[in-house]
Amino acid sequence: MERSLVLVKPDGVQRALVGEVVSRLERRGLRLVAAKFIQVSKELAETHYGIHKGKPFYDGLIEYIISAPVMAMVWEGPSAIAAIRQTMGATRPTEAAPGSLRHDFALEVGRNLTHASDTPENGASEVALWFKKEELVDWNREVDRWVFEK
Repeated sequence: MERSLVLVKPDGVQRALVGEVVSRLERRGLRLVAAKFIQVSKELAETHYGIHKGKPFYDGLIEYIISAPVMAMVWEGPSAIAAIRQTMGATRPTEAAPGSLRHDFALEVGRNLTHASDTPENGASEVALWFKKEELVDWNREVDRWVFEK
């Protein structure tokens, strides 16, 4: 079962789209295993976005992600990474598929509502960065047998 970190970034929180993100991921069949509404520290932001350090957009990205609260969540399911990224849409909203969150609610890459892990490996490391193990809830839904084959 794959896990992914999903962030509703400051623009999504300010525009009251947290519920829309949660609703779409739940309707997709994914299972929420952790969530917290937090003000991101500069240290956490710099660690999370460390791969971009030195790039022209890095400083602005850090300032943006710490500018207002985010909703941090962990979602799981078979092929969760691909399913979540498809639901979110392309990073550039103008390239996002119709019906995706970014197509429906975003216009600019710098204000694209959400972050989602891009690989299972990054999912595991991002979840560990943002959440303590005891914050992850291991649970099953009765409906899972109707969503997942195994």
